[in-house]
Amino acid sequence: MLEMTVMIVGVMLCIALVLNLWRLIIGPDIVDRILALDTMYINSIALILLYGIYNQTPLYFEAALLIAMLGFVSSVAFGKYLLRGDIIE
Repeated sequence: MLEMTVMIVGVMLCIALVLNLWRLIIGPDIVDRILALDTMYINSIALILLYGIYNQTPLYFEAALLIAMLGFVSSVAFGKYLLRGDIIE
């Protein structure tokens, strides 16, 4: 039962990633593209955690934590770039 649920949720997350990729490419504004990229980070973290649950190993949880930290730093950098025009002061 859990394996079937993990597969269904995995398919839903893959569909969400494809829709986020579409928003990233087609997005009418740079803000929409940044939000799509941030959402792709969140969906990829969920997909990695789901894969870790499926394989019953804690190794993937550490990888998801690293991707979460990179996603946060990139979101801050993109926001700073939008506000000031440069990242490094």
